[in-house]
Amino acid sequence: MARLSLVVGRLVMRYGRVRASVARAPVVGVTLALLLLGASKVTAAERVLDGRMHMLRHGAEREWTEFTPGPLPAELTVDFDAAPADRETTIRLRHRDVKQRWTLELNGKSLGTLPVDENPMVTFWSVPAGTLKPGANRLRIHGAGKASDDVVLGDVRWIDRPRSEALAEGRLRVSVVDGATGQPIPARVTIVDADGALSTVGLESGPEVAVRPGIVYTAAGRAEIPVAAGRYTVYAGRGFEYSVAEQGVKVDAGDARVVELAIRREVDTRGYVACDTHCHTLTHSGHGDATIGERMITLAAEGIELPVATDHNKQVDYEPTARAAGVRSRFTPIVGNEVTTEIGHFNVFPLDPAAPPPDHKGPDWPAIFTAVGSGTPGRLVILNHARDVHNNFRPFDPEHHIAIAGERLDGRTLRVNAMEVINSGTTQTDGMRLWLDWFGLVNRGHRITPVGGSDSHDVGRHFVGQGRTYVRCDDADAAAIDRVKAVESLAAGRVAVSFGLLADLEVDEQYGAGELVPAAAAGGTLRITARVLGPHWTTARRAVLYQNGLPIREFEISPSDATGPGVKWEQAFTIPRPTHDVFLSLIAVGPGVKALYWPIPKPYQPKSADWTSYVLGGTGAVFVDADGDGKFSSAHDYAERLVEASGDDLGALAKKLGDYDEATAVQGASLLNGRGVSPLDDRISQAVKDAAPQTRRGFQAYAEAWRESQAARAGR
Repeated sequence: MARLSLVVGRLVMRYGRVRASVARAPVVGVTLALLLLGASKVTAAERVLDGRMHMLRHGAEREWTEFTPGPLPAELTVDFDAAPADRETTIRLRHRDVKQRWTLELNGKSLGTLPVDENPMVTFWSVPAGTLKPGANRLRIHGAGKASDDVVLGDVRWIDRPRSEALAEGRLRVSVVDGATGQPIPARVTIVDADGALSTVGLESGPEVAVRPGIVYTAAGRAEIPVAAGRYTVYAGRGFEYSVAEQGVKVDAGDARVVELAIRREVDTRGYVACDTHCHTLTHSGHGDATIGERMITLAAEGIELPVATDHNKQVDYEPTARAAGVRSRFTPIVGNEVTTEIGHFNVFPLDPAAPPPDHKGPDWPAIFTAVGSGTPGRLVILNHARDVHNNFRPFDPEHHIAIAGERLDGRTLRVNAMEVINSGTTQTDGMRLWLDWFGLVNRGHRITPVGGSDSHDVGRHFVGQGRTYVRCDDADAAAIDRVKAVESLAAGRVAVSFGLLADLEVDEQYGAGELVPAAAAGGTLRITARVLGPHWTTARRAVLYQNGLPIREFEISPSDATGPGVKWEQAFTIPRPTHDVFLSLIAVGPGVKALYWPIPKPYQPKSADWTSYVLGGTGAVFVDADGDGKFSSAHDYAERLVEASGDDLGALAKKLGDYDEATAVQGASLLNGRGVSPLDDRISQAVKDAAPQTRRGFQAYAEAWRESQAARAGR
């Protein structure tokens, strides 16, 4: 330690005074003692300006509970003495949790803005010749934007070389092959430094690679990557279905290290096509950072076989760009459009790229749904991120919508045939929130397919294919998927939604999502086969079987439950056959992935400063024809018949509802409310006082949701 201290002392004497401070508050942060630890790596060409990591906050509100609740500094300033440089030099720093705009300034001149990315990373910034002044210099890092942003940044270093040289001290010669065939395969390569951060590399995006700090997507399964000297862990993966391979490597100046990684398919998805229904580009949407050329590479490298182009209010055909990038054999693209309106966003496909885009300026839902062709055979209209606020409108805000009943309060009729239950670019604090919304809509009588998409506008931050939909159709040739049949299957609900896990449900040994189990097939019980799938790098903890949106069987999952490669859990069991029609869905959950080769993002519009990361997978609805009439009747259908038959006799209605489930009682309460009988009416209380338990629970649940809605409407 005495030797290290002497080294630091000599460096300070050589380069002058260094002082770091934070504005408007004392220094608060996570002290990592990097000044001394880094000294062993420091050469005459590199100087530590601030070895600590600092918690900062732009804005007044605390964003996350992991950050100090009291006031935090709004900016970091680092004062240091230097001699002027007549050549380019470099600033290097470490940061994480960047969600808003943070700008670097040296002596009042902007060096750039930090990448908007919550993941930990190390970035390098060019200091143009003449920027450094003789004597005192000041580096300032500060935030901007309307929303609060808690960030961690520091470990600031000055490198007396151009950025391109600092990032090319050595090279990684990376190759990725399919372990089953030995052939090169498109992949995501992730480069993490010894301190666990994505490390900027000296490679730029090109015809075969898409590059961001610590991430290199390769279309050909190979890349030569210039890097700064140091220790790294290099990972390779190819989306949800494949293993992740890793190799540690030490790169000294002048080294060229060979990194050979083999990955294998671990999750068997035969008979399903991996679809991302929500893909954007900077080129055509105007925000994010993925050019259309980069998007083609990322799609191939994440294993998306049926990508849907959904740039805002544009119809973009991926065909020519995919062919130019040499990856068209990896997927079959579909032309779509995210019709972005003042009252909701809707993904619509397939569309003709040469046709005029649907009018997105309609004043109300009837006009919008007419413009997008709702109800057109072979057309998908997806309600996107229904719990997020855009243009001061949230489709499923309690002000407009009682989710438990799928009931609209604003007079609007929802004419979509699919909705996002997972959007990995706009994750929810509660991963079940959108699934519960979907349950309510299906109980209301809507035939709506649950879908998962990435909403990716980026290369590395919210990457394509993390949220995805598996569609049952012929997947023998990814380059020649029958688009018509795939869209028909998607519209029919023959799907499973994946966000790190994949659930599979089969009833009576042959009926799956989107299909009707006939009365003749079952007798007194329903035979259930349930599975949860996933690669080795995700974990499943629980599986829940829902009937009409109500949990009826729950299973804890442990690693010992795995029955084979990619199968986390599998069980066959029976449940009593219901006396009325129901729909079944299996949902599996587990802890989120923290590793930087597939990190789970924090919520887009968080409902709390507390957050627990998760992975999740769920199935579409398996419909059960229990009453034997050859069709599926929803909870709303049954409730409507009972309300009509009971007239004004609420006691009779409550008694008849006893033959049905809680979901049917919720719909009964909703229908009565529509007829002017408030859920708080004393007549309701009297009628359900002696009713079946499920009837009482249904009326109580609706009353609570109705109160929430009334409070929202009163506060608008």
